[in-house]
Amino acid sequence: MTGQSKTGAEQRVEQRDERRTAHYFESIRHQPPQLLAFLRVMPKGGDLHNHLDGSLNAENLIDWAATDGLCVERSSTQLDPPPCDDSCAKGDKPAAGCAYKDQVLYNSIVDAWSMRNWERGHESGHDHFFATFGKFSPAARGHRGEAIAEAVHQAAEDRLQYVELMHTADGAQAIQLGPKMQWSDDFGQMRQWLLSNGLADIVSATRAQLDKDEASMRGNLKCETQQADPGCEVTVRYLYQVLRGLPREVVFTQILLGFELAKSDPRFVGLNLVMPEDWYVPMHDFDLHMHILDYLHGLYPGVHISLHAGELSRALVPPESMRFHIRESVELGHAERIGHGVDVMNEDNAAGLLREMAQRNILVEVCLTSNDEILGVKGDDHSFIAYRRAGVPVALATDDEGVSRSDLTHDYLRAVLAYSLSYADLKELARNSLEHSFLPGDSLWRDAKIFAPVSACGAGTPGSNPSPSCRKFLAGSERAHMQWKLETEFTRFENKY
Repeated sequence: MTGQSKTGAEQRVEQRDERRTAHYFESIRHQPPQLLAFLRVMPKGGDLHNHLDGSLNAENLIDWAATDGLCVERSSTQLDPPPCDDSCAKGDKPAAGCAYKDQVLYNSIVDAWSMRNWERGHESGHDHFFATFGKFSPAARGHRGEAIAEAVHQAAEDRLQYVELMHTADGAQAIQLGPKMQWSDDFGQMRQWLLSNGLADIVSATRAQLDKDEASMRGNLKCETQQADPGCEVTVRYLYQVLRGLPREVVFTQILLGFELAKSDPRFVGLNLVMPEDWYVPMHDFDLHMHILDYLHGLYPGVHISLHAGELSRALVPPESMRFHIRESVELGHAERIGHGVDVMNEDNAAGLLREMAQRNILVEVCLTSNDEILGVKGDDHSFIAYRRAGVPVALATDDEGVSRSDLTHDYLRAVLAYSLSYADLKELARNSLEHSFLPGDSLWRDAKIFAPVSACGAGTPGSNPSPSCRKFLAGSERAHMQWKLETEFTRFENKY
């Protein structure tokens, strides 16, 4: 059958397998352990909202801190450079490796660097969550290759085939360059100054460093060997991560760097603005940031943009602060995807905004675990159902799975238990993740609402041996190739039932 479409009988078998899989899914709907096992091995497509540093487990970070000879303050668990106190038993600032001999210290570090053992009401989930990064970040700095390896290994464990990692890949180079620039309201003048005074060199250095980090990643995973980790099969791309809580000169520099990287290196498929949306600078400069994006989008129209917006609650900000962030991100910031979008019903003319997002096909990256931990928003209080009812595409994502002590499988479990999703709904979420990825090329689907394939691949069943015309189409589109791979995985998965 190689190179041929599937016969009608084979298509009927696939439809039967899908029905049987859906029937089994319904039979375990109210049995979370069995449901979790089912979801663990179900293909999930891609993870589009995944912060590289936040994906790391505290245990790995402790190992790296010990390897680098870093010190840890007992009271705060903050990492500091050496020298450390000589005594593991008595020192207030022992070497991080002392945690291996002191289980109390080890436990306190893991708890402080993640949401493990965090208790709602005892401490703000928001504050505990975001405080972790400043504590463990020194451990991650010299281990980017290992960090990418850990991220794609976990992606493979979640039966993902694609992940977009948010990564401030230049280190602190843009942070150092930005303050040297004289701020003016002439964005073009500032752009030209930066390009003439070192930004181009940062682009080259960042690309070279990523070459080294990806080589390290492949080495850690033993790719191209018989012991290759499943993570070797995961396709990874990057969103340049702009730190929007920094001074405006730095934010402008980082945004420009993100556009330049995405223009020059296909591994960078876009950019995103990160850091807590409710902090002073992101709130105060929000409109400025959107105008910067609007200007640079006009110069780099092919660069993709995904934006954090609506990761807010009334407990964090005044009501007027929740009335425009999502709309402005879409209309002025040119966001093709929105990360979180939890407070959408607080926006001015929320119904109109939802219609606009549906019409413009703006996907929402829904991160159920972190929305619960950071904002205390879950279940019926979440906007997940509002988006789906309005026809806005959504996909589940992990956000910071290492900090959250979760994974995408458990977010799927949350979604099923909270919103009574069907097996067909789960397939839609997984397909959406690849449909709205920033991979280049045309989509496999001529209609992504019903997942009808393009005419070149319409003669057979997606996931089968493609016809010659379909094979040619897939060869010309990374996105369609990845989507076909997902359909193949669904066929294999459903065949078990």
